[in-house]
Amino acid sequence: MEKYRWDSCGMVGTKVKKFDLITVGESMVLLTAKQQGYLRYVNSFEKSFAGAETNVAIGVSKMGYRTGWISKVGNDEFGKSLIGFLRGENVDVEHVAGDEYSKTGLMFKEYLRHDKTRINYYRKDSAASKLNVSDINIDYIKSSRFLFVSGITPLLSQSCYEAVMYALDIAKENDVTIVFDPNIRLNLWNGDESQEKILEIIKKSDIVLPGLIEADMLFNNSDLAFLGNLMLDMGPDLVVIKLGENGAHYFTKEENKHVPSFPLDKIIDPVGAGDAFVAGLISALLSGSSIYEAVTHGNACGAIVTQVIGDTEGFPDKSELVVFLNSLDEDVIR
Repeated sequence: MEKYRWDSCGMVGTKVKKFDLITVGESMVLLTAKQQGYLRYVNSFEKSFAGAETNVAIGVSKMGYRTGWISKVGNDEFGKSLIGFLRGENVDVEHVAGDEYSKTGLMFKEYLRHDKTRINYYRKDSAASKLNVSDINIDYIKSSRFLFVSGITPLLSQSCYEAVMYALDIAKENDVTIVFDPNIRLNLWNGDESQEKILEIIKKSDIVLPGLIEADMLFNNSDLAFLGNLMLDMGPDLVVIKLGENGAHYFTKEENKHVPSFPLDKIIDPVGAGDAFVAGLISALLSGSSIYEAVTHGNACGAIVTQVIGDTEGFPDKSELVVFLNSLDEDVIR
């Protein structure tokens, strides 16, 4: 069977599928403080939802593609509202299981100062942490062009790790392109055990999207060329190292290039920018864009999201992305 692959002109070998992207992982209710300062002084919050996998699914959906999510939520009011929210964003939730005995996870966002945001997680023994192999539907994953996973869910529990690895194996056997963002969370990190799990996922992935700090943490080296070529040798076809305000640098066996970022006067809320980058890149690859164009779109989506408070509230749709790109200098790839 022909495998999806990329050259400088874009994606080739594309087959017709029911879904463009399936994601597997945790999502939580996000309670955002309505005032600055420590949570002890905050009396009111705004409710929304967040999680790398659902953020990416929403971002790709907003670009006009068909997305779905595999996970577990509590059979509680928060879980029900999360499901309703995703349906409203056109993300398929047919394979999201309800858990009668565990609650939907919570996270709190506090604005300590105008330039300092802190995220507090309440996810221990959450419904999503009970995700297991039996929750992964083979035909559902086979029906998609892309599968996206992050490094968060496999570190929640052993059953989550096994479920993610099972999903990856299904994808590999059925020519579904695997996209992996390590998205390392220090509060989930357990030394060599966590590192080994992340490296195993990199080996199974087609596209890997680490930040430079994450790559340095995994390989104890901050040299871009070394990191890019090392990860390519592990198995992926494309490695994109995210550099924050400095853009991103991508590597394939044939080429490697730096893709500049988009200058901004100020950052309103940086949370969600990494997920927006992933969504922008995947959407562009789905449309047949070249790698350079796809990374450019990822940088643009990441920049746009930082201008709005919230994880997904600022995700652009296709028309907004076009306006943003066309407002820039003429030498920008569109």
